[in-house]
Amino acid sequence: MEIRTFAKNFKKKYTDDAFKYEFKTPEKNAWDRFKEWLAAFFKNLFHFSSNATALGFVGALLKILAVLILVFVVYLITNALLNKEGQWIFGRNSDKKRIDHSEIEKNLHRIDFEKLIQGTLETGEMRLSIRYYYLWLLKSMAEKNWIVWDIEKTNSDYLYEIKNQSQKDEFAYLSYLYNYIWYGEFDLDEGTFAKAKTAFEKTIKSIGNE
Repeated sequence: MEIRTFAKNFKKKYTDDAFKYEFKTPEKNAWDRFKEWLAAFFKNLFHFSSNATALGFVGALLKILAVLILVFVVYLITNALLNKEGQWIFGRNSDKKRIDHSEIEKNLHRIDFEKLIQGTLETGEMRLSIRYYYLWLLKSMAEKNWIVWDIEKTNSDYLYEIKNQSQKDEFAYLSYLYNYIWYGEFDLDEGTFAKAKTAFEKTIKSIGNE
């Protein structure tokens, strides 16, 4: 009969990780403890039947909050980009639409156009300068009761309201300059800008002196 013996190191052999059957719960980090705290709070608030149900609710709630925060951040970034004077996203038509409905036109009679124009001249935004000159012209005419200002009106509407033929002709010419420069798809040169700038300033000054 063969006598079997056990190896001397058999105890060491069976202490390897493969033979460990005792499960140790992972240590909880701050995030886990925070979720458990929220779960306990909502469990008491909504009378959930178990901790697992409360934890499930907290998990879903946190996911929804994460999505909302992401959407809000994207909105802030997009809004910041679109509020710039550049046209790199949608081109000139989008920029025009934004200005048409801006606070500048809504508060036309309280705007300091000289200051606005000075800023555009310093940054070299010649087209925007002409846009502000045109709005300044409308403001000046409205203050003299030549026209009744309305954000929805067109150049033709204002032209019809002006009774004096000389004033009507002058406004028609300035409207032509404005449309040509603001809506024109071309590179605005210094000469054209200077001509328009002088014409607007002359008319606005003459209206103020009346």
